[in-house]
Amino acid sequence: MSTFDHATLIHGINESLSTFRKAQPDAMRGFAQLAQASMAEGALGSKTKELIALAIGVTQRCSGCIGFHVKALQKLGATRAEVEEMLAVCVYMGGGPALMYTAEALKAWDDMAAAAA
Repeated sequence: MSTFDHATLIHGINESLSTFRKAQPDAMRGFAQLAQASMAEGALGSKTKELIALAIGVTQRCSGCIGFHVKALQKLGATRAEVEEMLAVCVYMGGGPALMYTAEALKAWDDMAAAAA
C-alpha cells in the first residue's frame, strides 16, 4: 500500500507539469479538451465516467490517476460503497496487482474524505 498522501501527490503533479504546460501549450490544451469532452454528461453520467476512470487508474497502477479521480468522485457525490463495488470489479479483472491498488484507492478515499470534513 502506498505511504504517500494523494492530495500532496496530485498537487505535486500539477506543480511539476506547470513548466510543461508553458512549453507545450497546444498539447496541454488538447489534452484538457479531450478530458472535458470525455467526462461531460452524455449517455453516461459524469460520476459513472469517473468510476470508469478510477477503475482504469487502479488496473493500470497509476497512483496519480487514483488521486485525481478519487478527488473528482468525491466532488461528484460518489459514495464509498459505489467505489468499493467498482473496486471489486477491478480485482476480478486485474487480480492481485489490482487488489494492491484497491488498498491504495481506499486509503486515498479515506484520507481525502477526512481532509474535506
